Amino acid sequence: MNSQQFDIVISGGGLSGCLMALSLAHLTHTDGSALSIAIIETTEIQKSIKQTFDDRVLALAHGSASYLQQLGAWSAIKKQACAIKNIHISDRGHYGKARLSAKEHDVNALGYVVPMAVIGEALVAALANTKNITWFTPDSIETIDYDAEQVSINLASKQQLSAKLLLGCDGGNSVCRQMANITASESDYQQAAIIANVACEYAHQGKAFERFTEHGPLAMLPMTNYSIPNISSKQRDKDSQGRCSLVWTLPPEQANQIAKLADSEFAQQLEQHFGTWLGQITHVGRRDVYPLKLIQAKENTYHRMALVGNAAHTIHPIAGQGFNLGLRDVKQLAELIEQALTIKQDIGSLSLLNTYSSLRAKDLQQVISLTDSLVTLFSNQLPPLVAGRNIGLKVLNYMKPLKNALVKKTMGY
Repeated sequence: MNSQQFDIVISGGGLSGCLMALSLAHLTHTDGSALSIAIIETTEIQKSIKQTFDDRVLALAHGSASYLQQLGAWSAIKKQACAIKNIHISDRGHYGKARLSAKEHDVNALGYVVPMAVIGEALVAALANTKNITWFTPDSIETIDYDAEQVSINLASKQQLSAKLLLGCDGGNSVCRQMANITASESDYQQAAIIANVACEYAHQGKAFERFTEHGPLAMLPMTNYSIPNISSKQRDKDSQGRCSLVWTLPPEQANQIAKLADSEFAQQLEQHFGTWLGQITHVGRRDVYPLKLIQAKENTYHRMALVGNAAHTIHPIAGQGFNLGLRDVKQLAELIEQALTIKQDIGSLSLLNTYSSLRAKDLQQVISLTDSLVTLFSNQLPPLVAGRNIGLKVLNYMKPLKNALVKKTMGY
């Protein structure tokens, strides 16, 4: 069988895979020739995705938006991105509160809330303008052979590819991770997240809310205006300004029960737990429930292979850091590959892969420690912990060095 030779093969054509390909597309060998890149994706790439009120969203850190701008994809995303101007953190039923402001930190936004479909379309459109990307879709990996000088990949379509480097950007159930026999540790938070879009009585004005309740954290993220179906145009325009993405963490059984409530009953429960910061809940969209687990690959590299994004780590959504953490994987790996090309180093070398692994370890552990400590601290109702965390929120609100450190991390720097 004739093998098609590439410099790099990317498994997964979702957000991480497309982002990885776009980060590498402009790189060249020392003779000026472009890297040859293949993307393997199991589902056919859609050129146009219809947007709805129920669009799932991602919270992009300020640093992530800057990197997307550097790649030339931000201009197509920005018009449908809702800037987070302020973040309000509170503990339900207690006095502790903290407020973070973009103005206070001399930036236009602390981050952005963007529909996943918008990001996906922008990345695919940007890749369409490149000549060194080859798609294999719909297709999937059947076997991987790791040789000294290259990795060989057999596809379900009976095609064979070979490359110096294989990048696993194929999500939590990564085929690359499984075929390399890389085990993953799994920690069940014994929580589930209700994900839904809702409309509120008052305009959010770019404010995000992180509300800690006795059952778990509840986040309301501001979204761009959108025409809401089946209501009067006057009410639609008003509600559109209060459209938010809800991430509501609860014990699994309770999450499933609340998610199944009628819209009016769900809105009532949400108002009870969230409070009246944005007035009444006037419209409720589709609800989905996801179990929450921390999943970490024991290794994020193998012979001529690296894992990126959710293939290497899946974290709690409490601080909205999952996609941003994966984006920093992409950025770091692209920088290392660029450096290797400059000095004619093998881009699949053990040295490069070890450097990637060690450089990403600190950031990963810092984010996991942050999310784990928030989950533990704010899901516990022991009186000493309740008192301590409320004092902590007050201290955070008034101690500038502490606040600056938190904001810097959440902004992706």
